[in-house]
Amino acid sequence: MRVLIGSSPEEVARIAADNVLAGLAHHSAGAPSNLGLATGSSPLGLYRELSRAVQEGRADFTDTQGFALDEYIGIPDTHEQSYRQTLINEVCYVIGLPARCLHVPQGMAASVEAIETAARAYDASIAQAGGIHVQILGIGSNGHLGFNEPGSALRSRTRIKRLAANTREDNARFFDGIEHVPTHCVTQGLGTILDAGRLVLVAVGAGKAQAIAAAVEGPLSASCPASVLQLHQDAVVVVDEAAAKGLKLREYYDDAAEELTVVDLVVT
Repeated sequence: MRVLIGSSPEEVARIAADNVLAGLAHHSAGAPSNLGLATGSSPLGLYRELSRAVQEGRADFTDTQGFALDEYIGIPDTHEQSYRQTLINEVCYVIGLPARCLHVPQGMAASVEAIETAARAYDASIAQAGGIHVQILGIGSNGHLGFNEPGSALRSRTRIKRLAANTREDNARFFDGIEHVPTHCVTQGLGTILDAGRLVLVAVGAGKAQAIAAAVEGPLSASCPASVLQLHQDAVVVVDEAAAKGLKLREYYDDAAEELTVVDLVVT
């Protein structure tokens, strides 16, 4: 795992975007790329930086397949707070990813069984597309990834999950009161997330400091779902100074961020 610390949210966005683009170039190996998409406030600056890369001719997402992490259950995908609509507005329109190339778990169906079947099919569709090359992630204040709340199985697949009370409270600002926030969702599982070629997690602000410390330096535990990043072969965590406040190994992360040079290979 690489931990990269930016001096500001703007620098975090630039660092994260560079790591997304490098990961796509490496893991897709020139083929059309598959990008895992997260909602929330933390990745917004990253998406703006990806848009800048498109404008400068350094990136092109017109042939990219986008896969959402999650979707609410019980609201139509045309609802303004559905994650499909959120991603269309915050990602597709921003980076030029065609809406027809956006894939989102199914949160509306006639029965629970139908949603469960669609969830399994969503996992299969990712595999059939060749896997997600780079998965963008945020982190909840309780350490959740996607909507994998504390207690989630570390090798779980896309499935229905109950939203934790504090997650619903955090998301109530997007609705007309907490009573309108859905209680359940469909989310990629932690095992699904770990299948991606590269993980790029972005977090800014002091409210994420405890979760970042637990994910990066705490024990591997279902109590902090984001700690599964410790199992991944190519995970990049990009945070600002406030979100890095709880990290005990800060000095090492700064040293490790320096590039290896030819000089370093010479033993004297």
